[in-house]
Amino acid sequence: MIGRRKRPLNVDTEVVFAEPVWDHTTAAWREIDSRISENHLAREVDAAVDQLDLGELAASYEGRGTPPLRPDLMLKLVMYERNCGKPSPADWFRDVRENDAVKWLTFGLQPSRAACYEFRDRIAPFLDSWNQQVLEEAIEAELTAAARGASDGTTLEACASRHTLVRDKTLQRRQGELDEAIAEDERGEPPQAMPRWMARFPESRLQQREGYQRARRRMDELQEQNRGRRASKRQDPEKIVVSTSDPDAALGRDKFKVFRPLYNAVLMQDLDSPFVLGYAVFNRAGDSGTLEPLLERTTALTGRKPEVVLADSTFAAVSDLLLCETHGITLYAPPGENDYSEQNQRRPKTNQFTGLPKTEFAWLEDQQTYRCPEGHALQLERCQRVPRANGQSIGSRLFRCPAEHCRACPRRAVCTPNPDKGRSVSRLDNEELLEALRERMQTDEAKALYRQRAAHVELRFADLKQHRKLRRLTSRSLPRARAEVAAAVLTHNLLTLHRMLSKCHDAPKTTRNLEKIAA
Repeated sequence: MIGRRKRPLNVDTEVVFAEPVWDHTTAAWREIDSRISENHLAREVDAAVDQLDLGELAASYEGRGTPPLRPDLMLKLVMYERNCGKPSPADWFRDVRENDAVKWLTFGLQPSRAACYEFRDRIAPFLDSWNQQVLEEAIEAELTAAARGASDGTTLEACASRHTLVRDKTLQRRQGELDEAIAEDERGEPPQAMPRWMARFPESRLQQREGYQRARRRMDELQEQNRGRRASKRQDPEKIVVSTSDPDAALGRDKFKVFRPLYNAVLMQDLDSPFVLGYAVFNRAGDSGTLEPLLERTTALTGRKPEVVLADSTFAAVSDLLLCETHGITLYAPPGENDYSEQNQRRPKTNQFTGLPKTEFAWLEDQQTYRCPEGHALQLERCQRVPRANGQSIGSRLFRCPAEHCRACPRRAVCTPNPDKGRSVSRLDNEELLEALRERMQTDEAKALYRQRAAHVELRFADLKQHRKLRRLTSRSLPRARAEVAAAVLTHNLLTLHRMLSKCHDAPKTTRNLEKIAA
């Protein structure tokens, strides 16, 4: 149990770590220990981190000449600071010198600023396995069944300026100018006139060229994606931009409608406990196509698939429903509209060219066609493949009402902008799953269950962004963005497990005391 048994730091490794400045007998440590309360966050973090298996992390230091700082103390520093809303290594560097609770927790350890940043990157490969340890222990202790989850996504501001966005031509021109400047540096002839965007020193220009090469690869990737879209969804290639400060980041509008580099974090929050069962980070502005990787991550972390998932309308695509049907997962999501459609005065999802939504057309299963509200059967015109956000495509059939019916129809003005052509309606493969979802969401049981979603996953996002300061990331690139979210989730799950197990351990004592009082 957390707080009852300490795991050994070194497992199958001969690494010798540097001893901290203080120990339990040091006067300075004992003085701070006498001042901090028994339920102080530092004590909770100390007991919780001691239960993690840090063997792989310790082994990662093999082959170093100078004895490294103890990684368990460094990890305690990270967990404490993140829970206090200080995710930046610059904050950790300052607090090990100024914060008494941090000094107590790390036994006076004073890592350099570079060591703090190095440790942030060192722990990134192990965060998933530690989260897995925590969730496995929570399931084993029957603190959660990991059977029901609420999923949602939110955009996080990338650690990049929204003023460093460039188009293809600008990127190409700057790369050429940077190559010329570096060539002059190699000849020992520093460039005389440099544009404002170019780094001032030769070493910095080399690093800047690496960043622009990453931006070039990202631009080529975005251009290729744009060419693969349908003509109606295709963007002007000259208007596609990338961020030179963080090329991995997607570009879109944040919660305040500001166009900037973003990452999208998606969580699977447990409905029956405070634990986060799964998480994923994507360099895209929307949630479309993220359910499948989120379910895979959740299954990997918990060792089981969720039985029930609550999601918003973005996850109610046919491909997502087919995925849930295949894995025996019941999905609850409002098809065609989000949770706040009425409040935001948004009408249900429909085609922009018509005021008569597709839901007004009845599907005739035996005839494999649609019937319009006026009773006319539509005819199959063609079959096609529709590209999806995850890079795959789905089959679709297009049905059209004969023009003679549309021209004489009393509802033609709201139904179709071109009666001479006839109203068309498309149907995706396996769309019956969407119809079943629509019927399921109309039941009282589904409505009562779905009301729990916002109280769980939205609350977790509010806590992470407002109290843990995860609103803006402190590092660049997609792998580091994923590591930041994983570390934030680990901090939350680890402390949640410690507190819940502590309550379970104290419960028998309380019961015995009550029995004594009653006697």
